Amino acid sequence: MTQQKRISANAVGLIDFEALPEGTETTLVPVTASDGAGSRGVLYARGAERTVVVVSHPRGDMSRHYAAPAVLEAGYALYVQLTRGLNNDLDVEHERLLLDLAAGLSHLKEERGYEKIVLLGNSGGGSLLTFYQQQASTPPPHRLTDTASGDPLDLNSVEMPKADGVVLIAAHPGQGAIMLTAIDPSVIDENDPLAVDPDLDMYNSANGFREPPEPSKYSAEFVDRYRAAQRARVARLDAKAHALIAEQRRHKLRMQEPGFSDLPLEERTYITRRALVGQHMVVHRTEADPAYLDTSLHAWKSTRKAGSILGPRPDQVNYAPGGFGRFVTPRAWLSTWSGLSTRAALGESLKSVREPLLVINLTSDSIAFPDDTQAQFDAAPAEDKTIRFVEAEHFATPLPKRAEALRVVVEWLAPRFPGSLTDQEIR
Repeated sequence: MTQQKRISANAVGLIDFEALPEGTETTLVPVTASDGAGSRGVLYARGAERTVVVVSHPRGDMSRHYAAPAVLEAGYALYVQLTRGLNNDLDVEHERLLLDLAAGLSHLKEERGYEKIVLLGNSGGGSLLTFYQQQASTPPPHRLTDTASGDPLDLNSVEMPKADGVVLIAAHPGQGAIMLTAIDPSVIDENDPLAVDPDLDMYNSANGFREPPEPSKYSAEFVDRYRAAQRARVARLDAKAHALIAEQRRHKLRMQEPGFSDLPLEERTYITRRALVGQHMVVHRTEADPAYLDTSLHAWKSTRKAGSILGPRPDQVNYAPGGFGRFVTPRAWLSTWSGLSTRAALGESLKSVREPLLVINLTSDSIAFPDDTQAQFDAAPAEDKTIRFVEAEHFATPLPKRAEALRVVVEWLAPRFPGSLTDQEIR
């Protein structure tokens, strides 16, 4: 379908279809991964583009990403890979998401004929897309052969087209890394959302908390104890996840033993149910990073206000039913949300990125801090790499600042990647 009318992007980072440049064709692309799982992509193109910019996110719907109009106006196509985890990360394993990306990028190369592919990782899309680039850049047989839980998944047998460049906008360290700093270590009973160790409660006034908008201030000693206790809680949850998976595997192996079919029905039913049962983990209170309220933490270049991307009162969000990683399968916990077990860590993946790299940090962001971004950038081995800081919040607001960030993107792309063919070149 061709888009004609035009209106502005809205404040939460989505564009209305009418905001796309005149002549834009929007194509839904069915995608089937090598393991048979289905997903879909959305391709925006005006025709004759030689480079395609690829956007994706583990669970978020970025099919109306705010970068689309600027990228298209600059002469590039934009493709959004919607993963199998779309709008639901209950059972998302990052290793399996790479299969969706591999199938989507193969389509762009083989079926669409794009000469160059540039990955654009925004927010949690940064850790996903750099994880993909890390594995695509690794020659077989040295790629991963299993998931974080130890299930077989051999990426060496998968065609994984490598991208030619990487752009990161407001890319946080990864869902696991965020959880490692935001999980509440004062939880003393995983079955009781209200059980609290007051000595480890960042929302206890004795530890430096003050009710917003009054600023909180935490001592270095408290923060050190707090961070260690966060790691300890994540380690306990990892152990729980591994135990649940091991129990399921044990019963699956019993089903494969000779003589299983000769067992009494009641015993076979007992074993089968335990081999198939879908176990889930409830993870209480995951909105508790002291840096949300103490802006002296991660202060370098930061222009953020107190609060988190979920609101100005993380002390309340921490106990509310929503939040990050609250209800997950054991496998999803290990692959996506555990900062100790996940492989989708931006800082680690960037160490393998040697292609041209642009990093844009939004300095008012409360989840991707400038000092973290700078450290990740410094660790990247790319010879052609650029970092820029723009004073905007996580969703690239206010809108003039969003436009500033996108100007940086298109000005960086222009000398490095070919745009649309001219009419004369087409003839």
